[in-house]
Amino acid sequence: MSALTLIEVTDRRGTVCEPDWLDRAEIVHRQLRPQLPPNYRSKMERVFAGGGRMVVATDSEQVVGLAVWRAYENTFIGRYLYVDDVVVDQRRRSQGIGRALLAHCETVAKALGSLEIVLDSGVQRGEAHRFYFREGYVINAFNFSKPLT
Repeated sequence: MSALTLIEVTDRRGTVCEPDWLDRAEIVHRQLRPQLPPNYRSKMERVFAGGGRMVVATDSEQVVGLAVWRAYENTFIGRYLYVDDVVVDQRRRSQGIGRALLAHCETVAKALGSLEIVLDSGVQRGEAHRFYFREGYVINAFNFSKPLT
């Protein structure tokens, strides 16, 4: 196995600075989010324009994982980093890739003055939950949603 490298796909303003890596990320990203629209790049550029940022984990020429995150401030937590997505290629799980991506997010969060990292995980994702618990995450709230259609 080649050494793992983390590459920032976006700069701190949300500009795509590594377009080839964004394109390579799509196949892994769809493992978590198959509902992403056909024009992946256009969708992600809108996410980045809204504050999202992306880092990919690579092993030579392949994307083996990615994280999408954004910084917020609210009245409950204060400044925090929200992780939209953490995805590791299903063939590469349990090799430290998810841990490396979350550690990168923690480093970014601290640099931005965040007090916490927050993420949501679907109730059906038991394996992911075990991973988050091992990484020190706790369940501190329920997330409620209501479809508007």
